[in-house]
Amino acid sequence: MTQRHDRIARRFDELKAANRAGLVTFISAGDPDYEASLETLLALPEAGADVIELGMPFTDPMADGPSIQASTLRALEGGQTMAKTLSMVRALRERDDATPVVLMGYYNPIYCMGVEAFLAEAAEAGVDGLIVVDLPPEHDAELCLPAQAHGIDFIRLATPTTDAKRLPLVLENTSGFLYYVSSTGVTGAAAPSAERVAEEVEAIRAHSALPIGVGFGIRTPEQAERIARFADAVVVGSAFTDAIGEAARPEDGVRRVVDLTRSLSEAVHRAREAEEA
Repeated sequence: MTQRHDRIARRFDELKAANRAGLVTFISAGDPDYEASLETLLALPEAGADVIELGMPFTDPMADGPSIQASTLRALEGGQTMAKTLSMVRALRERDDATPVVLMGYYNPIYCMGVEAFLAEAAEAGVDGLIVVDLPPEHDAELCLPAQAHGIDFIRLATPTTDAKRLPLVLENTSGFLYYVSSTGVTGAAAPSAERVAEEVEAIRAHSALPIGVGFGIRTPEQAERIARFADAVVVGSAFTDAIGEAARPEDGVRRVVDLTRSLSEAVHRAREAEEA
């Protein structure tokens, strides 16, 4: 068994002590190319990312909307591989041993590499968690439990359609945090109603002490601030992949992501200031 680093637990403990939510940023590894993507990854913690989700590019990202699908395609066309994705994590760990990194994607690339080989390399590289959107709890023995044996948290998604009967099964082996998908549909969908999401998050808290990150449809500092008033973390993805995809040059994409991260982080941090005043 690999020794756990518990970066995710420590980060959420720090956020709770500071009475603020965290910012979780998503980028696709290798988008638009390896060098620019690595530069972006290395810049995210200083810009204000509390947790980083790094997408594992896959040819059939069925749960993702057009923006993240396009980012995945750019990465694959640029030659991104699982080996390069893990190399990016190693490069981050050379300068940052505190910021949690969660790999997000689909089971196929992991299965093709071999579960044990992937988990051993991921743990060695410094990966803290996995979000694998196409492996339901019924298949925990395939990846979830082996990942946890390697010291890697397995982060599950809950949605507005996860009913009271299904929720205990979703939560059973979830660790790190719970990712609450605030709207139905694919990533990048319409922004959720903060009031409705707050009620749904509160209902989940009755069943779990895990931190809850809320994502899908959050694109602006104003939206992030509203969600940060009650969530433990705010997850933003498509806004970053759009920033990269719309940039004229790779270096422009890096700058746009860094600028957006700063503005989102500031909004998330100030969300509870009124309560403290």
